[in-house]
Amino acid sequence: MTRIPWTNPRAGLICAAVGGLACTASGLSAQDWSTVTASRQLGDEREIHIHLEYGAGVLNLRPGEPGSLYRMELRYDQDVIEPRTHYADGILEIGMDRIGRGIRIGSRDGSGQLDLEVSREVPLSLDLEFGAARANLDLGGLPIRELQVATGASDTRIEVSAPNPVQLELASFEAGAANLVASGLGNLNAERIRLEAKAGKATLDFGGQWQRDAEVDLALDLGAVELRFPRGLGVQLVVDALLTSVDAQEMFRRGDSYFSADWDSAETRLTVDIDAHIGAIDVVWTR
Repeated sequence: MTRIPWTNPRAGLICAAVGGLACTASGLSAQDWSTVTASRQLGDEREIHIHLEYGAGVLNLRPGEPGSLYRMELRYDQDVIEPRTHYADGILEIGMDRIGRGIRIGSRDGSGQLDLEVSREVPLSLDLEFGAARANLDLGGLPIRELQVATGASDTRIEVSAPNPVQLELASFEAGAANLVASGLGNLNAERIRLEAKAGKATLDFGGQWQRDAEVDLALDLGAVELRFPRGLGVQLVVDALLTSVDAQEMFRRGDSYFSADWDSAETRLTVDIDAHIGAIDVVWTR
Protein backbone atom coordinates (compact mmCIF):
# COMPACT_ATOMS: atom_id res chain seq x y z
CA MET A 1 0.00 0.00 0.00
CA THR A 2 1.42 3.37 -1.00
CA ARG A 3 2.20 5.75 1.79
CA ILE A 4 1.68 9.49 1.21
CA PRO A 5 3.71 11.26 3.91
CA TRP A 6 2.65 14.74 2.82
CA THR A 7 0.43 16.12 5.55
CA ASN A 8 2.32 17.51 8.53
CA PRO A 9 -0.22 17.75 11.37
CA ARG A 10 2.06 19.94 13.48
CA ALA A 11 2.14 22.63 10.82
CA GLY A 12 -1.30 22.00 9.39
CA LEU A 13 0.07 21.45 5.89
CA ILE A 14 -2.31 19.74 3.47
CA CYS A 15 -1.81 18.85 -0.16
CA ALA A 16 -5.07 18.53 -2.09
CA ALA A 17 -6.64 19.19 -5.47
CA VAL A 18 -7.99 22.61 -4.57
CA GLY A 19 -7.79 25.80 -6.64
CA GLY A 20 -5.45 24.30 -9.23
CA LEU A 21 -3.14 22.59 -6.72
CA ALA A 22 -2.50 18.93 -7.39
CA CYS A 23 -0.28 16.42 -5.61
CA THR A 24 0.53 12.75 -6.07
CA ALA A 25 2.82 10.27 -4.36
CA SER A 26 4.06 6.84 -5.27
CA GLY A 27 6.31 4.30 -3.59
CA LEU A 28 9.54 3.61 -5.43
CA SER A 29 10.54 0.58 -3.41
CA ALA A 30 8.98 -1.69 -0.85
CA GLN A 31 10.80 -0.03 2.04
CA ASP A 32 12.51 3.26 1.41
CA TRP A 33 11.92 5.48 -1.60
CA SER A 34 8.94 7.60 -2.58
CA THR A 35 8.24 10.36 -5.08
CA VAL A 36 5.85 13.22 -4.42
CA THR A 37 4.79 15.94 -6.87
CA ALA A 38 2.94 19.21 -6.37
CA SER A 39 1.87 21.87 -8.86
CA ARG A 40 -0.34 24.91 -9.20
CA GLN A 41 -1.59 26.78 -12.23
CA LEU A 42 -1.11 30.52 -12.50
CA GLY A 43 -4.14 32.40 -11.21
CA ASP A 44 -4.49 36.02 -10.15
CA GLU A 45 -1.17 36.09 -8.26
CA ARG A 46 0.74 39.34 -8.63
CA GLU A 47 3.92 37.87 -7.12
CA ILE A 48 5.15 34.72 -5.43
CA HIS A 49 7.47 34.27 -2.44
CA ILE A 50 9.32 30.95 -2.28
CA HIS A 51 11.15 29.71 0.80
CA LEU A 52 12.92 26.39 0.31
CA GLU A 53 14.98 24.32 2.75
CA TYR A 54 16.72 21.18 1.51
CA GLY A 55 19.33 18.93 3.11
CA ALA A 56 21.25 16.25 1.22
CA GLY A 57 20.77 15.21 -2.38
CA VAL A 58 20.37 17.02 -5.68
CA LEU A 59 18.46 20.29 -6.05
CA ASN A 60 17.43 21.56 -9.48
CA LEU A 61 15.59 24.86 -10.01
CA ARG A 62 14.58 26.14 -13.45
CA PRO A 63 11.96 28.31 -15.21
CA GLY A 64 8.59 26.62 -15.64
CA GLU A 65 6.14 26.25 -18.49
CA PRO A 66 3.73 29.07 -19.46
CA GLY A 67 0.59 29.11 -17.32
CA SER A 68 2.24 27.24 -14.43
CA LEU A 69 2.89 29.01 -11.12
CA TYR A 70 5.16 26.22 -9.89
CA ARG A 71 5.75 22.50 -10.21
CA MET A 72 7.74 20.39 -7.76
CA GLU A 73 8.88 16.77 -7.78
CA LEU A 74 10.72 15.24 -4.82
CA ARG A 75 12.35 11.82 -4.57
CA TYR A 76 13.19 10.98 -0.96
CA ASP A 77 13.83 8.23 1.58
CA GLN A 78 10.56 7.94 3.49
CA ASP A 79 12.28 6.25 6.45
CA VAL A 80 14.50 9.29 6.97
CA ILE A 81 12.54 12.45 6.21
CA GLU A 82 9.01 13.78 6.07
CA PRO A 83 8.51 16.36 3.30
CA ARG A 84 6.32 19.36 3.94
CA THR A 85 4.88 22.01 1.67
CA HIS A 86 2.41 24.82 2.06
CA TYR A 87 1.05 27.37 -0.40
CA ALA A 88 -1.27 30.24 0.44
CA ASP A 89 -1.67 33.85 -0.67
CA GLY A 90 1.35 33.85 -2.96
CA ILE A 91 3.71 32.20 -0.44
CA LEU A 92 5.20 28.75 -1.15
CA GLU A 93 7.12 26.93 1.59
CA ILE A 94 9.01 23.69 0.97
CA GLY A 95 11.00 21.85 3.62
CA MET A 96 12.01 18.54 5.16
CA ASP A 97 11.58 17.15 8.68
CA ARG A 98 13.98 14.51 9.98
CA ILE A 99 12.27 11.37 11.25
CA GLY A 100 15.32 9.05 11.38
CA ARG A 101 18.30 9.17 13.73
CA GLY A 102 21.95 9.32 12.84
CA ILE A 103 21.22 9.86 9.16
CA ARG A 104 21.51 13.03 7.10
CA ILE A 105 18.40 14.89 6.09
CA GLY A 106 17.42 14.11 2.51
CA SER A 107 18.38 10.45 2.15
CA ARG A 108 20.67 7.80 3.54
CA ASP A 109 23.16 8.11 0.71
CA GLY A 110 22.45 11.65 -0.50
CA SER A 111 20.78 10.41 -3.67
CA GLY A 112 17.45 12.13 -3.09
CA GLN A 113 16.41 14.77 -5.61
CA LEU A 114 14.21 17.86 -5.63
CA ASP A 115 13.19 19.45 -8.95
CA LEU A 116 11.39 22.79 -8.80
CA GLU A 117 10.06 24.82 -11.73
CA VAL A 118 8.83 28.38 -11.12
CA SER A 119 6.90 30.89 -13.20
CA ARG A 120 8.46 33.47 -15.50
CA GLU A 121 5.15 35.39 -15.53
CA VAL A 122 4.98 36.91 -12.03
CA PRO A 123 7.70 38.61 -9.94
CA LEU A 124 9.54 36.27 -7.56
CA SER A 125 11.19 36.42 -4.17
CA LEU A 126 13.51 33.43 -3.70
CA ASP A 127 14.91 32.35 -0.33
CA LEU A 128 16.86 29.12 -0.81
CA GLU A 129 18.72 27.18 1.90
CA PHE A 130 20.44 23.86 1.34
CA GLY A 131 23.14 21.83 3.03
CA ALA A 132 25.10 18.85 1.69
CA ALA A 133 23.48 19.10 -1.72
CA ARG A 134 24.45 19.42 -5.35
CA ALA A 135 22.49 22.41 -6.54
CA ASN A 136 21.86 23.57 -10.10
CA LEU A 137 19.97 26.86 -10.26
CA ASP A 138 18.90 28.16 -13.68
CA LEU A 139 17.63 31.69 -13.07
CA GLY A 140 17.67 32.86 -16.68
CA GLY A 141 14.80 35.21 -17.50
CA LEU A 142 13.07 34.86 -14.13
CA PRO A 143 11.54 38.13 -12.80
CA ILE A 144 13.40 38.12 -9.46
CA ARG A 145 12.82 40.97 -7.01
CA GLU A 146 14.57 39.39 -4.02
CA LEU A 147 17.21 36.66 -3.96
CA GLN A 148 18.85 34.90 -1.01
CA VAL A 149 20.91 31.73 -1.42
CA ALA A 150 22.57 30.03 1.57
CA THR A 151 24.60 26.84 1.12
CA GLY A 152 26.50 24.47 3.38
CA ALA A 153 28.98 21.87 2.18
CA SER A 154 27.58 21.89 -1.31
CA ASP A 155 28.54 22.00 -4.96
CA THR A 156 26.43 24.87 -6.29
CA ARG A 157 26.10 26.11 -9.84
CA ILE A 158 24.05 29.21 -10.64
CA GLU A 159 23.42 30.33 -14.21
CA VAL A 160 21.63 33.52 -15.23
CA SER A 161 21.45 32.90 -18.96
CA ALA A 162 18.95 35.69 -19.78
CA PRO A 163 18.25 39.12 -18.26
CA ASN A 164 16.00 39.59 -15.27
CA PRO A 165 13.09 41.75 -16.55
CA VAL A 166 12.57 43.43 -13.15
CA GLN A 167 14.96 45.37 -10.96
CA LEU A 168 16.60 43.41 -8.15
CA GLU A 169 17.75 45.46 -5.18
CA LEU A 170 19.97 42.86 -3.46
CA ALA A 171 21.20 39.39 -4.45
CA SER A 172 22.71 37.67 -1.42
CA PHE A 173 24.84 34.51 -1.44
CA GLU A 174 26.27 32.70 1.61
CA ALA A 175 28.56 29.73 1.03
CA GLY A 176 30.16 27.48 3.62
CA ALA A 177 32.73 24.82 2.76
CA ALA A 178 31.36 24.88 -0.75
CA ASN A 179 32.28 25.07 -4.39
CA LEU A 180 30.19 27.89 -5.85
CA VAL A 181 30.12 28.77 -9.54
CA ALA A 182 27.86 31.65 -10.63
CA SER A 183 27.72 32.87 -14.23
CA GLY A 184 25.84 35.64 -16.01
CA LEU A 185 25.60 37.80 -12.89
CA GLY A 186 25.23 40.90 -15.06
CA ASN A 187 21.84 39.53 -16.13
CA LEU A 188 20.53 39.66 -12.56
CA ASN A 189 19.72 43.36 -13.02
CA ALA A 190 20.87 43.84 -9.42
CA GLU A 191 21.80 47.09 -7.73
CA ARG A 192 23.91 45.19 -5.22
CA ILE A 193 25.38 41.70 -4.94
CA ARG A 194 26.67 40.31 -1.66
CA LEU A 195 28.75 37.17 -1.15
CA GLU A 196 30.02 35.65 2.10
CA ALA A 197 32.32 32.68 1.48
CA LYS A 198 34.07 30.57 4.12
CA ALA A 199 36.58 27.75 3.61
CA GLY A 200 35.49 27.19 0.03
CA LYS A 201 36.04 28.21 -3.56
CA ALA A 202 33.88 30.59 -5.56
CA THR A 203 33.93 31.54 -9.23
CA LEU A 204 31.88 34.64 -10.04
CA ASP A 205 31.33 35.50 -13.70
CA PHE A 206 29.92 39.01 -14.17
CA GLY A 207 29.01 38.60 -17.82
CA GLY A 208 25.57 39.52 -19.12
CA GLN A 209 23.60 42.64 -19.99
CA TRP A 210 24.40 45.32 -17.46
CA GLN A 211 21.63 47.91 -17.21
CA ARG A 212 23.06 50.13 -14.45
CA ASP A 213 26.05 50.72 -12.20
CA ALA A 214 26.21 48.23 -9.35
CA GLU A 215 28.08 47.31 -6.19
CA VAL A 216 29.45 44.00 -4.94
CA ASP A 217 30.27 43.25 -1.29
CA LEU A 218 32.59 40.28 -0.94
CA ALA A 219 33.57 38.79 2.44
CA LEU A 220 36.10 35.96 2.21
CA ASP A 221 37.49 33.76 5.01
CA LEU A 222 39.91 30.91 4.34
CA GLY A 223 38.88 30.60 0.72
CA ALA A 224 39.60 31.47 -2.87
CA VAL A 225 37.58 33.59 -5.30
CA GLU A 226 37.97 33.99 -9.05
CA LEU A 227 36.34 37.15 -10.41
CA ARG A 228 35.58 37.04 -14.13
CA PHE A 229 34.77 40.40 -15.75
CA PRO A 230 33.73 41.09 -19.35
CA ARG A 231 35.84 43.62 -21.21
CA GLY A 232 34.08 46.96 -21.45
CA LEU A 233 32.76 46.85 -17.90
CA GLY A 234 34.46 49.44 -15.71
CA VAL A 235 35.67 47.73 -12.53
CA GLN A 236 37.04 49.02 -9.23
CA LEU A 237 38.29 46.66 -6.53
CA VAL A 238 38.46 48.15 -3.02
CA VAL A 239 40.53 45.65 -1.04
CA ASP A 240 40.93 45.21 2.71
CA ALA A 241 42.91 41.98 2.93
CA LEU A 242 44.87 40.07 5.57
CA LEU A 243 47.20 37.27 4.43
CA THR A 244 45.41 37.25 1.07
CA SER A 245 46.97 37.25 -2.37
CA VAL A 246 45.45 39.52 -5.02
CA ASP A 247 46.15 38.89 -8.70
CA ALA A 248 44.45 41.82 -10.44
CA GLN A 249 45.35 41.28 -14.07
CA GLU A 250 45.23 44.30 -16.40
CA MET A 251 44.30 46.66 -13.56
CA PHE A 252 46.24 49.56 -12.09
CA ARG A 253 46.52 50.27 -8.40
CA ARG A 254 45.73 53.53 -6.65
CA GLY A 255 45.89 53.37 -2.85
CA ASP A 256 43.86 50.39 -1.64
CA SER A 257 41.95 50.13 -4.90
CA TYR A 258 42.51 48.50 -8.28
CA PHE A 259 40.94 49.99 -11.43
CA SER A 260 40.31 48.61 -14.90
CA ALA A 261 42.08 50.53 -17.65
CA ASP A 262 38.77 51.88 -19.00
CA TRP A 263 37.29 52.87 -15.64
CA ASP A 264 37.02 56.57 -16.51
CA SER A 265 35.38 56.01 -19.90
CA ALA A 266 33.19 52.97 -19.18
CA GLU A 267 29.43 53.37 -19.64
CA THR A 268 28.70 50.92 -16.81
CA ARG A 269 30.77 50.57 -13.65
CA LEU A 270 31.01 47.89 -11.02
CA THR A 271 32.54 48.58 -7.61
CA VAL A 272 33.69 45.49 -5.70
CA ASP A 273 34.36 45.97 -1.98
CA ILE A 274 36.47 43.05 -0.70
CA ASP A 275 37.10 42.08 2.93
CA ALA A 276 39.34 39.01 2.89
CA HIS A 277 41.17 36.98 5.53
CA ILE A 278 43.62 34.24 4.56
CA GLY A 279 42.64 33.57 0.99
CA ALA A 280 43.28 34.25 -2.68
CA ILE A 281 41.60 36.58 -5.18
CA ASP A 282 42.17 36.22 -8.90
CA VAL A 283 40.86 38.49 -11.65
CA VAL A 284 40.20 37.14 -15.15
CA TRP A 285 39.03 39.22 -18.13
CA THR A 286 36.67 37.68 -20.69
CA ARG A 287 35.36 38.79 -24.07
